[in-house]
Amino acid sequence: MKLALVRRRFSETGGAELYLKRLLAALRQGGHELHLFAEEWESTDPDLRFHRVETDAPRSRRLPAFAEKVATLIRPDDFDCVFSLERTLRQDVYRAGDGLHRVWLRQRHHFAPWYRKPLTSTGAFHSNLLKLEERTFDPANTGHLIVNSEMVRGEIIEHFRFPESRIHLVRNGVDLDRIRKGRRKETRARFGFHDDEFVLLFVGSGWERKGLKYFLEAFRRLRPANVRALIVGKGRKPLFTPPGAVFAGGMSDVENAYAAADLLVLPPIYEPSSNVVAEALAVDLPAVTTRFNGAAELIREGRTGSVINDPSDTGQLVHAIERWHARRGQSETTPDNELALERNVRETLEILEMAVAEKNR
Repeated sequence: MKLALVRRRFSETGGAELYLKRLLAALRQGGHELHLFAEEWESTDPDLRFHRVETDAPRSRRLPAFAEKVATLIRPDDFDCVFSLERTLRQDVYRAGDGLHRVWLRQRHHFAPWYRKPLTSTGAFHSNLLKLEERTFDPANTGHLIVNSEMVRGEIIEHFRFPESRIHLVRNGVDLDRIRKGRRKETRARFGFHDDEFVLLFVGSGWERKGLKYFLEAFRRLRPANVRALIVGKGRKPLFTPPGAVFAGGMSDVENAYAAADLLVLPPIYEPSSNVVAEALAVDLPAVTTRFNGAAELIREGRTGSVINDPSDTGQLVHAIERWHARRGQSETTPDNELALERNVRETLEILEMAVAEKNR
């Protein structure tokens, strides 16, 4: 089939980028003609026809401007299937990997301190994105939706009149070979962790959304003296950080961070489905997260991790961490077929082929 894929920006790192790279490889092996529409593309794949989408708009209009430009470049009749990984105006399949912006704004307002609440959702950027989101989730503009969690499926049904039969769950996948190559001893030595120390791991950028402040508050309150913290991701380091916390910045070898850790702790206020939870489970690293993370659906409570109700409830977070501290090394294994990237790609391909078959009827 002749396939148009839409992704605003692409680099060689990142969960969505890895997903798209694997999908493109599978499509290429199937002999499909691939066209990518993006502002930036760092790959040099000779079998991929890259169409640069040039936009000149202020930040408040950047995402709608990209969507409008794409609409002028892609005529549906020119392709067997249009598959978008961005909020765009017309597509056969849209992967809602970012969840709903309106739900993120609701959560942001709820968890913001009182003096910031009036500013959490104001401004042209948010209003423009909400309008774009409405057009993307209009069933007249989108044939099928792919979601990565039941949580996001429920949010779409709650906020939009999109037919439930056209919403398909395809959970995120993990590059199992890569994530299992981490070196524990060498990485713990690199960050100064001793063998008897219990290392908490936080992975992710966008620290407000991912709950770094709750992670650090819980870390300060922990009773065991042998607990350390490793924070991986890009962001401005807080002015006051507790002793024993190491900020590693971004890590291209993040598999080593998982190997060095004893517990992943990610207490987000909103995450459609965090890749890092699946990556932790893939190496039998227990994970503590919140019910506002779609990836919590992967966790078997008390066996592969813990799910807390409220990220701001530091006592609940501390209790979960201390329970896993007492059970160090006792996490159970999650089956590979629930986590493998190949399963994710295969299920995505099935939905694209279904969309093409519908158009050809």
